[in-house]
Amino acid sequence: MKKKLPAAAMAVLLLLSAAGCGAPKGEAGPVKIATKPMTEQYILGEMLGLLIEDAGYTVEITKGIGGGTSNIQPAMEKGEFDLYPEYTSTGYVMVLDHDAAGVTDDEIWETLRTEYHDKYRMAWVGQYGFNNTFTVAVRAAAAKEYGIRTCSDLGRASGGLVFGGNPDYIERADGFNLLCETYGMDFKDVRDIDIGLKYAALASGDIDVTNAFTTDAQLAVADVVTLEDDLRLQVNYFCATVVREDALEKYPGLEDALKKMEGILTDQEMAALNYQVEVEERGERDVARAFLASKGLLEE
Repeated sequence: MKKKLPAAAMAVLLLLSAAGCGAPKGEAGPVKIATKPMTEQYILGEMLGLLIEDAGYTVEITKGIGGGTSNIQPAMEKGEFDLYPEYTSTGYVMVLDHDAAGVTDDEIWETLRTEYHDKYRMAWVGQYGFNNTFTVAVRAAAAKEYGIRTCSDLGRASGGLVFGGNPDYIERADGFNLLCETYGMDFKDVRDIDIGLKYAALASGDIDVTNAFTTDAQLAVADVVTLEDDLRLQVNYFCATVVREDALEKYPGLEDALKKMEGILTDQEMAALNYQVEVEERGERDVARAFLASKGLLEE
Protein backbone atom coordinates (compact mmCIF):
# COMPACT_ATOMS: atom_id res chain seq x y z
CA MET A 1 0.00 0.00 0.00
CA LYS A 2 1.42 3.38 -1.05
CA LYS A 3 1.76 6.05 1.61
CA LYS A 4 0.75 9.60 0.79
CA LEU A 5 3.32 12.32 1.35
CA PRO A 6 2.39 14.89 3.97
CA ALA A 7 1.05 18.11 2.47
CA ALA A 8 4.11 20.11 3.60
CA ALA A 9 6.53 17.67 1.96
CA MET A 10 4.50 17.74 -1.27
CA ALA A 11 4.64 21.54 -1.28
CA VAL A 12 8.44 21.46 -0.92
CA LEU A 13 8.75 19.04 -3.84
CA LEU A 14 6.57 21.23 -6.02
CA LEU A 15 8.67 24.29 -5.18
CA LEU A 16 11.87 22.44 -5.98
CA SER A 17 10.41 21.25 -9.25
CA ALA A 18 9.40 24.77 -10.22
CA ALA A 19 12.84 26.13 -9.32
CA GLY A 20 14.51 23.54 -11.51
CA CYS A 21 12.34 24.20 -14.54
CA GLY A 22 11.79 27.95 -14.36
CA ALA A 23 8.48 29.68 -13.96
CA PRO A 24 5.61 28.68 -16.26
CA LYS A 25 5.66 30.88 -19.35
CA GLY A 26 2.36 32.52 -18.53
CA GLU A 27 3.54 33.46 -15.03
CA ALA A 28 7.17 34.41 -15.64
CA GLY A 29 6.51 38.07 -16.31
CA PRO A 30 8.01 40.04 -19.20
CA VAL A 31 11.56 39.64 -20.40
CA LYS A 32 13.03 43.13 -20.01
CA ILE A 33 15.18 44.38 -22.88
CA ALA A 34 17.24 47.58 -22.93
CA THR A 35 18.65 49.38 -25.98
CA LYS A 36 21.02 52.27 -26.57
CA PRO A 37 19.83 55.50 -28.26
CA MET A 38 20.56 54.59 -31.88
CA THR A 39 18.52 53.22 -34.79
CA GLU A 40 20.56 50.05 -35.02
CA GLN A 41 19.85 49.17 -31.41
CA TYR A 42 16.12 49.86 -31.79
CA ILE A 43 15.97 47.37 -34.66
CA LEU A 44 18.02 44.76 -32.78
CA GLY A 45 15.86 45.18 -29.69
CA GLU A 46 12.76 44.48 -31.77
CA MET A 47 14.39 41.41 -33.32
CA LEU A 48 15.22 40.04 -29.90
CA GLY A 49 11.73 40.84 -28.67
CA LEU A 50 10.05 39.10 -31.61
CA LEU A 51 12.13 35.95 -31.18
CA ILE A 52 11.44 35.87 -27.44
CA GLU A 53 7.71 36.36 -28.03
CA ASP A 54 7.85 33.53 -30.53
CA ALA A 55 9.29 31.38 -27.71
CA GLY A 56 6.13 32.10 -25.68
CA TYR A 57 7.09 35.00 -23.40
CA THR A 58 5.97 38.60 -23.14
CA VAL A 59 8.54 41.33 -23.67
CA GLU A 60 9.12 44.83 -22.32
CA ILE A 61 11.56 46.96 -24.36
CA THR A 62 13.04 50.18 -23.00
CA LYS A 63 14.41 52.11 -25.96
CA GLY A 64 17.18 54.65 -26.15
CA ILE A 65 18.67 54.69 -22.66
CA GLY A 66 20.87 57.78 -22.41
CA GLY A 67 24.52 57.08 -21.79
CA GLY A 68 24.26 53.63 -23.37
CA THR A 69 26.54 51.10 -21.71
CA SER A 70 27.47 53.42 -18.82
CA ASN A 71 23.85 53.35 -17.62
CA ILE A 72 22.60 50.03 -18.96
CA GLN A 73 25.34 47.89 -17.38
CA PRO A 74 24.66 49.12 -13.80
CA ALA A 75 20.94 48.63 -14.38
CA MET A 76 21.62 45.08 -15.59
CA GLU A 77 23.63 44.41 -12.44
CA LYS A 78 20.67 45.58 -10.33
CA GLY A 79 18.28 43.32 -12.24
CA GLU A 80 16.34 46.19 -13.82
CA PHE A 81 16.89 44.62 -17.25
CA ASP A 82 17.39 41.03 -18.36
CA LEU A 83 19.33 41.58 -21.56
CA TYR A 84 20.54 44.04 -24.19
CA PRO A 85 22.57 44.14 -27.42
CA GLU A 86 26.20 45.06 -26.76
CA TYR A 87 29.43 45.39 -28.76
CA THR A 88 32.47 43.29 -27.96
CA SER A 89 35.12 46.00 -27.66
CA THR A 90 32.71 48.22 -25.71
CA GLY A 91 32.27 45.50 -23.10
CA TYR A 92 35.96 44.69 -23.10
CA VAL A 93 37.13 48.30 -22.66
CA MET A 94 34.28 50.16 -20.93
CA VAL A 95 32.97 47.45 -18.63
CA LEU A 96 35.99 45.24 -17.99
CA ASP A 97 38.50 48.11 -18.25
CA HIS A 98 40.93 46.26 -20.54
CA ASP A 99 43.05 47.66 -23.35
CA ALA A 100 41.94 46.13 -26.66
CA ALA A 101 45.04 47.16 -28.64
CA GLY A 102 46.76 44.11 -30.09
CA VAL A 103 44.21 41.66 -28.66
CA THR A 104 42.56 39.27 -31.12
CA ASP A 105 38.80 39.07 -31.54
CA ASP A 106 38.81 35.48 -30.24
CA GLU A 107 40.73 36.52 -27.11
CA ILE A 108 38.30 39.38 -26.49
CA TRP A 109 35.30 37.04 -26.88
CA GLU A 110 36.68 34.44 -24.47
CA THR A 111 37.57 37.11 -21.90
CA LEU A 112 34.08 38.61 -22.15
CA ARG A 113 32.41 35.25 -21.58
CA THR A 114 34.67 34.32 -18.67
CA GLU A 115 34.80 37.64 -16.81
CA TYR A 116 31.14 38.59 -17.26
CA HIS A 117 30.24 35.22 -15.73
CA ASP A 118 32.70 35.55 -12.86
CA LYS A 119 32.03 39.22 -12.05
CA TYR A 120 28.42 39.79 -13.01
CA ARG A 121 26.77 36.38 -13.55
CA MET A 122 25.99 37.45 -17.09
CA ALA A 123 26.48 35.63 -20.40
CA TRP A 124 27.34 36.74 -23.93
CA VAL A 125 25.16 34.86 -26.42
CA GLY A 126 25.06 34.67 -30.20
CA GLN A 127 27.25 37.13 -32.11
CA TYR A 128 24.97 38.58 -34.78
CA GLY A 129 27.65 38.66 -37.46
CA PHE A 130 28.08 42.37 -38.24
CA ASN A 131 30.86 44.63 -36.99
CA ASN A 132 29.93 48.25 -36.26
CA THR A 133 33.36 49.82 -36.17
CA PHE A 134 35.06 52.92 -37.53
CA THR A 135 35.89 52.93 -41.21
CA VAL A 136 37.04 55.36 -43.90
CA ALA A 137 34.80 55.96 -46.91
CA VAL A 138 36.14 57.26 -50.25
CA ARG A 139 34.16 58.44 -53.27
CA ALA A 140 34.06 55.49 -55.66
CA ALA A 141 35.37 57.61 -58.56
CA ALA A 142 38.33 58.82 -56.49
CA ALA A 143 39.05 55.32 -55.23
CA LYS A 144 39.12 54.03 -58.80
CA GLU A 145 41.27 56.91 -60.08
CA TYR A 146 43.90 56.48 -57.37
CA GLY A 147 43.63 52.71 -56.93
CA ILE A 148 42.55 52.97 -53.29
CA ARG A 149 41.40 49.86 -51.47
CA THR A 150 43.21 50.08 -48.14
CA CYS A 151 44.05 52.85 -45.69
CA SER A 152 47.69 52.49 -46.69
CA ASP A 153 46.67 53.16 -50.31
CA LEU A 154 44.87 56.29 -49.10
CA GLY A 155 47.96 57.42 -47.23
CA ARG A 156 49.94 57.41 -50.48
CA ALA A 157 47.18 59.23 -52.42
CA SER A 158 46.02 61.65 -49.71
CA GLY A 159 47.95 64.66 -51.02
CA GLY A 160 45.51 64.98 -53.92
CA LEU A 161 42.31 64.50 -51.91
CA VAL A 162 40.03 66.46 -49.57
CA PHE A 163 38.96 64.98 -46.24
CA GLY A 164 35.68 66.04 -44.64
CA GLY A 165 34.62 64.85 -41.21
CA ASN A 166 32.46 65.79 -38.26
CA PRO A 167 34.36 68.12 -35.89
CA ASP A 168 34.52 65.77 -32.89
CA TYR A 169 36.26 63.11 -35.00
CA ILE A 170 38.71 65.59 -36.49
CA GLU A 171 39.60 67.06 -33.11
CA ARG A 172 39.95 63.93 -30.99
CA ALA A 173 43.46 62.54 -30.57
CA ASP A 174 42.38 58.96 -31.22
CA GLY A 175 40.35 59.95 -34.30
CA PHE A 176 41.56 61.81 -37.37
CA ASN A 177 44.99 62.66 -35.93
CA LEU A 178 45.78 59.05 -35.08
CA LEU A 179 44.50 57.89 -38.48
CA CYS A 180 46.82 60.33 -40.26
CA GLU A 181 49.77 59.47 -38.03
CA THR A 182 49.31 55.71 -38.48
CA TYR A 183 48.91 55.78 -42.26
CA GLY A 184 51.02 58.82 -43.19
CA MET A 185 48.03 60.78 -44.52
CA ASP A 186 48.50 64.44 -45.47
CA PHE A 187 45.37 65.67 -47.24
CA LYS A 188 45.18 68.58 -49.66
CA ASP A 189 42.45 70.07 -47.46
CA VAL A 190 40.52 69.12 -44.32
CA ARG A 191 36.97 70.40 -43.81
CA ASP A 192 34.51 70.27 -40.92
CA ILE A 193 31.29 68.67 -42.15
CA ASP A 194 28.13 68.14 -40.11
CA ILE A 195 27.69 64.42 -39.45
CA GLY A 196 24.34 64.42 -41.27
CA LEU A 197 25.79 66.01 -44.41
CA LYS A 198 28.91 63.94 -45.01
CA TYR A 199 27.44 61.60 -47.59
CA ALA A 200 25.81 64.46 -49.51
CA ALA A 201 29.21 66.19 -49.57
CA LEU A 202 30.78 63.02 -50.97
CA ALA A 203 28.08 62.66 -53.61
CA SER A 204 28.53 66.27 -54.77
CA GLY A 205 32.31 65.93 -54.91
CA ASP A 206 32.90 68.64 -52.28
CA ILE A 207 34.98 66.12 -50.36
CA ASP A 208 36.65 62.87 -51.37
CA VAL A 209 37.06 61.08 -48.05
CA THR A 210 35.18 60.90 -44.74
CA ASN A 211 35.05 58.95 -41.50
CA ALA A 212 32.16 56.54 -41.13
CA PHE A 213 30.79 53.58 -39.24
CA THR A 214 30.53 50.27 -41.07
CA THR A 215 26.75 50.06 -40.55
CA ASP A 216 25.87 53.68 -41.39
CA ALA A 217 22.49 53.77 -43.12
CA GLN A 218 23.84 55.79 -46.04
CA LEU A 219 26.47 53.18 -46.84
CA ALA A 220 23.62 51.02 -48.14
CA VAL A 221 23.15 53.37 -51.11
CA ALA A 222 26.17 55.70 -51.28
CA ASP A 223 28.59 55.37 -54.21
CA VAL A 224 31.64 54.93 -52.00
CA VAL A 225 34.35 52.42 -51.18
CA THR A 226 35.01 51.57 -47.51
CA LEU A 227 38.68 50.87 -46.93
CA GLU A 228 40.45 47.94 -45.34
CA ASP A 229 42.14 48.93 -42.09
CA ASP A 230 45.25 46.97 -43.11
CA LEU A 231 47.36 48.05 -40.10
CA ARG A 232 44.53 47.16 -37.70
CA LEU A 233 44.25 50.62 -36.18
CA GLN A 234 40.62 50.19 -35.20
CA VAL A 235 39.35 47.53 -32.85
CA ASN A 236 36.27 45.54 -33.82
CA TYR A 237 32.79 45.96 -32.39
CA PHE A 238 30.89 42.74 -33.04
CA CYS A 239 27.39 42.77 -31.59
CA ALA A 240 25.88 40.06 -29.40
CA THR A 241 23.39 39.72 -26.55
CA VAL A 242 24.42 40.24 -22.93
CA VAL A 243 21.94 38.44 -20.69
CA ARG A 244 21.66 37.86 -16.96
CA GLU A 245 22.21 34.21 -16.08
CA ASP A 246 19.27 34.21 -13.68
CA ALA A 247 17.06 35.26 -16.61
CA LEU A 248 18.25 32.22 -18.55
CA GLU A 249 17.16 30.09 -15.59
CA LYS A 250 13.86 31.91 -15.11
CA TYR A 251 12.81 31.70 -18.77
CA PRO A 252 13.36 28.19 -20.17
CA GLY A 253 14.05 28.37 -23.89
CA LEU A 254 15.29 31.99 -23.72
CA GLU A 255 18.86 31.05 -24.60
CA ASP A 256 17.68 29.07 -27.63
CA ALA A 257 15.69 32.11 -28.79
CA LEU A 258 18.73 34.37 -28.40
CA LYS A 259 20.97 31.93 -30.28
CA LYS A 260 18.78 32.36 -33.36
CA MET A 261 20.51 35.74 -33.83
CA GLU A 262 23.85 33.98 -34.36
CA GLY A 263 25.46 35.08 -37.63
CA ILE A 264 22.30 36.43 -39.28
CA LEU A 265 23.53 39.94 -40.16
CA THR A 266 26.33 41.27 -42.35
CA ASP A 267 27.57 44.88 -42.15
CA GLN A 268 25.73 45.62 -45.39
CA GLU A 269 22.47 44.08 -44.18
CA MET A 270 22.58 46.07 -40.94
CA ALA A 271 23.26 49.26 -42.89
CA ALA A 272 20.31 48.49 -45.18
CA LEU A 273 17.98 47.97 -42.21
CA ASN A 274 19.15 51.25 -40.68
CA TYR A 275 18.43 52.92 -44.03
CA GLN A 276 14.88 51.54 -44.13
CA VAL A 277 14.16 53.13 -40.75
CA GLU A 278 16.12 56.39 -41.01
CA VAL A 279 15.48 57.29 -44.65
CA GLU A 280 12.42 55.32 -45.73
CA GLU A 281 10.78 55.96 -42.34
CA ARG A 282 9.56 52.40 -41.81
CA GLY A 283 8.82 51.22 -38.28
CA GLU A 284 11.59 49.39 -36.44
CA ARG A 285 9.35 46.47 -35.52
CA ASP A 286 8.12 46.06 -39.10
CA VAL A 287 11.68 46.14 -40.44
CA ALA A 288 12.82 43.63 -37.80
CA ARG A 289 9.93 41.25 -38.48
CA ALA A 290 10.42 41.32 -42.25
CA PHE A 291 14.13 40.60 -41.91
CA LEU A 292 13.65 37.69 -39.49
CA ALA A 293 10.99 36.27 -41.81
CA SER A 294 13.40 36.55 -44.76
CA LYS A 295 15.86 34.42 -42.77
CA GLY A 296 13.20 31.82 -41.99
CA LEU A 297 13.19 32.63 -38.28
CA LEU A 298 9.61 33.93 -38.18
CA GLU A 299 6.55 33.45 -40.28
CA GLU A 300 5.45 36.39 -42.43
